[in-house]
Amino acid sequence: MKCPYCSCEEDKVIDSRPTDEGATIRRRRECLKCRKRFTTYEKVESLPIMVIKKDGSRQPYEREKVRKGILRACEKRNISMDQIESVLDAIETQISNSLEREVTSEFIGELVMNKLREMDEVAYVRFASVYRQFKDINTFMNELNKLLLDK
Repeated sequence: MKCPYCSCEEDKVIDSRPTDEGATIRRRRECLKCRKRFTTYEKVESLPIMVIKKDGSRQPYEREKVRKGILRACEKRNISMDQIESVLDAIETQISNSLEREVTSEFIGELVMNKLREMDEVAYVRFASVYRQFKDINTFMNELNKLLLDK
């Protein structure tokens, strides 16, 4: 960190404290050369995640789109909003932990299906029927049979 007064690169931190509900750290520094004090703010850099769609187009990841899909699948099921938010958080954590800046919509869809399968089988089948675009009753039955075999 360069001193804004003398451009010296050596300083010491006098005080550190979180601000903005812990999203930022405020640091009070003192230049070791000119002894003047200055303040810096430190925050985590968040890069947007891009989603590669089936047609090859790219668009920013939107939590709300995933939430809507999960809500539709969970309609009239005994699933709380807290559970849904927990699933969304878990999915976003897995995406972030992948360390990829671009993920496919298929990857996100599989994450959603895995989480729904753990939480509620009916919601899982509903989501899978739309996500996998079941063409007929046989593909639907194949998915149900897989679910039954996993038990």
